[in-house]
Amino acid sequence: MPHYLGIDGGGTKTAFLLIDETGARIAESRQRTCYYFGTERGIQLVGDVLADGLADIEAQSGVTRDQLDFVFYAMPGYGEASADVPTLDAIPAPILGHDRYRCGNDMISGWAGSLGAADGINVIAGTGSMAYGERAGVSHRTGGWSEIFGDEGSAYWIAVRALGAFSRMADGRLPRTALHGMMRERLGVADDLDAIGVIVGEWASQRGLIADLSKVATAAAAAGDPVAQQILVDAQHELAAQVAAVRAGLAAPDDETIPVSYSGGVFAAPGFVAGFAAALEETGLPFELRAPLHDPSLGAALYALRLSGAAVPTVPTP
Repeated sequence: MPHYLGIDGGGTKTAFLLIDETGARIAESRQRTCYYFGTERGIQLVGDVLADGLADIEAQSGVTRDQLDFVFYAMPGYGEASADVPTLDAIPAPILGHDRYRCGNDMISGWAGSLGAADGINVIAGTGSMAYGERAGVSHRTGGWSEIFGDEGSAYWIAVRALGAFSRMADGRLPRTALHGMMRERLGVADDLDAIGVIVGEWASQRGLIADLSKVATAAAAAGDPVAQQILVDAQHELAAQVAAVRAGLAAPDDETIPVSYSGGVFAAPGFVAGFAAALEETGLPFELRAPLHDPSLGAALYALRLSGAAVPTVPTP
C-alpha cells in the first residue's frame, strides 16, 4: 500500500500526517516549530524536528521511512532567505534515506488543504500571515514578510496592535476599555509597566508567546470592546488586500469568480470569517469564499501524493 507523509510547519508547531492513496489518515504527530530563524540551533532545527516526527510516525504506524512513497515538508520561512534553500532542500535526504521528497513553504500546505489542491486562493492567518494561489498553472504569493515588517492580519500583528492599545490606555493616551483589564490579567501584572518585564524579560519577546496574546483581543472584541473590534476589522481588511494582490498576480480577468479559502487560528475567532467576507466584498472583485475542506496537515500530505504523480483523491470533509 502506498504511503504519503505531509509535514506542515508553523510558527508554533509542526504537524506530521501519514496517509494512504485514498487520503485516509494512518498516523499523526505534533512536534515543536521548525521555524529556524533566530533560534539557537539555527537551520539544523529543521532536521531535528523531522527526525523526531519521523520516529513518532514510525512508532505509531509501523511504516518505516524507506516505505514512504513521497514526503512533502512545508516550512515557515522557506524561500525567504534564498541562500538557505539548497541547505534546506538537502536536510531531509540523510534522515529519510532516500530522495522521494520535496521541501516548500507552508503556504502550499494551507492552500492544498483548504481547496483540495484545486485552483483558487488561500489566505493564512496564524502566527504569521500570507496568501497563496494557483490558477491555470500560474502561482503567486503575497505577505509573509515576517513579524518585524509584515505579517499584517496575523495573530502576532493583532497581538502587537492590542499591546499598543494597552500601553496607550495605561498612560492615558487612550481611554481605558475592557481590553486594558483583560490584557493586564493575561500578563499577570499588578503594575502596567511590569508588562515590559514579562514580554521583553521573561518571554524574551518570543514570537509564539506574543502571538498568543491575540486571544485577548479576540475575547475583548467578542465582549463588545470597540478598540479590540477595530483591530480585528483592520486585520480582516489587511488579509483581503493580500487576496486581491494574489488575484492580480494570477492575472485573473476582472469578471472571473475566484474561489478563496482560509487557514490559521485567527479565523477561529468569533465572527472573524464573516468580517473577512465583508472585507472581500468591499474589494469590488468577484470572489467565492469557501470554508476550508481540510486542515493544512492533510493538505501537505495530499500535496505529497500529487508530487508522486498519483491522482489527488476526493477526501470527505469531516
